[in-house]
Amino acid sequence: MKNKFIFLSSCLLSAMLMFSCKDNIKETNEETPEVTAQNDTDFRPAFHFTPNENWMNDPNGMFFLNGTYHLFFQYYPEGNTWGPMHWGHATSKDMIKWEEQPIALKPDEQGYIFSGSAVVDTENTSGFGDGETAPVIAMFTYHDPKGEEEGREDYQTQAIAYSLDEGKTFTKYEGNPVIENPGIRDFRDPKITRDEVHDQWVMVLSADDITMFYTSQNLKDWELASEFGKGIGAHGGVWECPDFIQMKVEGSEEKKWVLIQSLNPGGFNGGSGTQYFVGDFDGKTFTLDDSMQDLGEDHHYWLDFGKDNYAGVTWANIPEEDGRHLFIGWMSNWQYANEVPTETWRSAMTIAREIKLNKTGDTYRIVSTPAAELQNYKGEKFTKSTVSVEGKTQIATSEEIDISNSVISFEIQDLKDQEYHFSLSSEGDDVLKFGYDHSTEEFYLDRSNSGLTDFNENFGDKVSTAPRLSKDSNLKVKAIVDNMSIELFFDDGETVMTEIFFPEQPIRNFSAEGNEFNLKNLKINQVNLN
Repeated sequence: MKNKFIFLSSCLLSAMLMFSCKDNIKETNEETPEVTAQNDTDFRPAFHFTPNENWMNDPNGMFFLNGTYHLFFQYYPEGNTWGPMHWGHATSKDMIKWEEQPIALKPDEQGYIFSGSAVVDTENTSGFGDGETAPVIAMFTYHDPKGEEEGREDYQTQAIAYSLDEGKTFTKYEGNPVIENPGIRDFRDPKITRDEVHDQWVMVLSADDITMFYTSQNLKDWELASEFGKGIGAHGGVWECPDFIQMKVEGSEEKKWVLIQSLNPGGFNGGSGTQYFVGDFDGKTFTLDDSMQDLGEDHHYWLDFGKDNYAGVTWANIPEEDGRHLFIGWMSNWQYANEVPTETWRSAMTIAREIKLNKTGDTYRIVSTPAAELQNYKGEKFTKSTVSVEGKTQIATSEEIDISNSVISFEIQDLKDQEYHFSLSSEGDDVLKFGYDHSTEEFYLDRSNSGLTDFNENFGDKVSTAPRLSKDSNLKVKAIVDNMSIELFFDDGETVMTEIFFPEQPIRNFSAEGNEFNLKNLKINQVNLN
């Protein structure tokens, strides 16, 4: 997958993207009191995945096998801005501590390796297995830069590769491409799902501003089954990186199919964003649920209302006894992704999340919460049963707990028609603000004074907002802070906002402001991967 606005020739990219890199060593001097700007290494998150060096974007090909989570990702190994795409690779036992592996797929004469997916073919339907090892089948988009330069419409095609060593190495199928381009300029990002109900493989593919549904019995021969999305949902840009999963409605035996569909631009707060649709699938056609039939451009069905959770998809082959739907996204936005103020590396993934499908009345909603595995890395903690807020009130400082790498949670009971403000600030002038206005039932996240913002006009230009979807009289807040990012989970994940920021000095203080209210059950846990 690639932002349509920055297609450049491979020759020009090669000339532009040869950057020198700093040594990736964090230098600290705790005895020096002066406030100094953070260097590139200090921006690197402590517990979110980043490549060791150079450019990364979309998560790709995620699967679980024999106790290991695999994360592939769009990667350019020769520069820190977007370039000829490879599939990078990282592995983890718990989706929190990651180990980067050798590059899995590299460009060839057919083109760059754009986004896609991978599945474990346990029944060897593909025939690629050796009788002992279940093959892993990766499906990706070939992007032909020469065809693009020539102005052709068919420069993106779909291809597969297989692995017999659990994703360490892949062999590209000699019959590629397995799906030719019918003449659609933006035709990419295949995501495969096993449809057990109809005993088939289903693949969703983004095509301009719709989703195409394909079916197959062997992962090699694909048939177009249907199309979805014309005039439905947000269409401010190109649809990209779809996912399609069957989910059980929480607290019931009801099952629904959910189509996750990213688009750029057109996100709720501008630029990149990820919407979703809930409905039914008959083996060929996805039909939107009645509650969403009139879904137009301005809707509230977004996985994340912040500006920096894009192209996210779910892991394949999660064991039935686990039963979770596990998701991760690219923590950036195409408005400024190539310009953020990091040098040796660029871009991080969100924290891994569990997504669930809730139903209230006739309305279906996805809720997102951090993967439970994050709980295993709790370090020092700071707790208070009640904190009284009147005017501006300091809640915690770095002398009490390291706020810059932490999980902050609290509750506000008996909400009143007033504003509830919170700030994360440094010893300098950097301040990241977030909060909730109960009179308008709207959350906000303000990074306009959070540190370095002038590298792009769209980064700190306006305050991000999100609707409150819960009607509860109490508000629950969980904030995951990691050096250069905040992930806000309101109301147990009914509304989520994720954004990156670049403070010139580390975050030292957490404070609140408002008209006489109490924080209940305040907990701040440092995240410690050691």
